[in-house]
Amino acid sequence: MSSEAAATKGGRGRSKDTKPVSRSHKAGLQFPVGRVARFLKKGRYAQRVGSGSPVYLSAVLEYLAAEVLELAGNAARDNKKNRIIPRHIQLAVKNDEEFSKLLGSVTIANGGVLPNIHQNLLPKKAAARKGEIGSVSQEF
Repeated sequence: MSSEAAATKGGRGRSKDTKPVSRSHKAGLQFPVGRVARFLKKGRYAQRVGSGSPVYLSAVLEYLAAEVLELAGNAARDNKKNRIIPRHIQLAVKNDEEFSKLLGSVTIANGGVLPNIHQNLLPKKAAARKGEIGSVSQEF
């Protein structure tokens, strides 16, 4: 049997007329599975890297990126902007409990800080002062 017959009759390998399909496309992901696999191998985290681990890691990274982008998009819309800037990412991360814990020690360039004024620095309420001076208790 020749090699041409093996290629057309379901032998190992793929036939000449099929196009290569990326692992990202096979997994239905936008993040690059091949690049993540290369980083895992070059990083020497382990002697060997399984075929499923870069797919799983790519999926996790894509999910986290989508979550941050969704929250940042909401923050941009709240500020009546069409474009996400680092400030919106900072607001999104710091206002979300889990992302704040995950990225607690991360500094985002041009992110700014959360708006926060300490209670002691706020002016005393006028109604509270009037209540102290001449009001009588309403309890019966």
